[in-house]
Amino acid sequence: MLRVRPLTAADGALLKAIAAESGTGFTSLPDDDALLERKIEQSIHALHRPAEGPSPVTYLFVLENSDTGEVLGTAGITSAVGLDAPWYHYHIGTIVHASHQLGIHNEFRTLYLCNDYTGSSELCSLYLRPAHRGGGGGGLLSRARFLFMAEHRQRFADRIIAEMRGFTDQHDSNPFWEGLGQHFFAMQYRQADFLTGSGNKVVIAELMPKHPIYIHLLPPEAQAVIGQVHPNTEPARRLLQAQGFRFENYVDIFDAGPTLAARPEEVDAIRRSRRVEVVIDPTPAPEDVRPCLISNTGCSDFRCIQARVQPTLNRVRLTPALAEALAVTAGDPVRLVSLPTAAGS
Repeated sequence: MLRVRPLTAADGALLKAIAAESGTGFTSLPDDDALLERKIEQSIHALHRPAEGPSPVTYLFVLENSDTGEVLGTAGITSAVGLDAPWYHYHIGTIVHASHQLGIHNEFRTLYLCNDYTGSSELCSLYLRPAHRGGGGGGLLSRARFLFMAEHRQRFADRIIAEMRGFTDQHDSNPFWEGLGQHFFAMQYRQADFLTGSGNKVVIAELMPKHPIYIHLLPPEAQAVIGQVHPNTEPARRLLQAQGFRFENYVDIFDAGPTLAARPEEVDAIRRSRRVEVVIDPTPAPEDVRPCLISNTGCSDFRCIQARVQPTLNRVRLTPALAEALAVTAGDPVRLVSLPTAAGS
């Protein structure tokens, strides 16, 4: 059975393997052993701390096969970005050049360096290993974070963002970086990408131009990828948009990938989720009932699965196997939300 749980120290080697295979552009999991070890330690410590307000910590989770213990992917949530170092984006805006006397009115799209999403919670580090894609695990891994946020609301901000991985070509090059960023740095995109993931994003950002950048002056190849995602990221973008996230004209300063945003109360899985009491029943639910996302109410021992169940207003019947996967017993509370039929296929 597939389930989501917090990352532990024992998952360190697997996380390093994922960081290596995820490739260029996946800056939230850089291929840097020392940095990954710090991220693991920080996550474990944060999950065991008492509830507190938003802070610059990242909670990391893994998707595992509970029968074999194999880890299939990872995902994270940063409680609040930009509190320990500036958090940069480009905002796509418009500048008007007009002359009434000459009868000229021109509108130009621009990129303006800003810190508008400072303090937001960020969905990050979503990665499913290639051999396990297409079986519904990615949706479970992504959506499980919403039940964790709904249950531990005080740990997160009143705005959630998700930076989507920008487009890269077959040579692991990004046309936006080639058209803009490389003119200010003597390095290739892969090197800048590594520095960003290693915690040097602020240093690089501070060397970027602070004045508005006229998009129409960039090479056509750079213009074309502004707001575009890496092909592997397209399913994640569709899932977030279905949950209520939207593009607010903010893009990454290095690869121009889009940032999606939503308020917690706008996120479908958070808004509709509810607590119910567990009843243990060995009778499985009929195959034609709608699947649900179900989690326990723990923090460091959080567990989340997807299963077909028939909840009532206040209770849900779980088979012993489902209860074991969630680490709950009869009478315990769980949080659940029904899923669209397509999501459970």
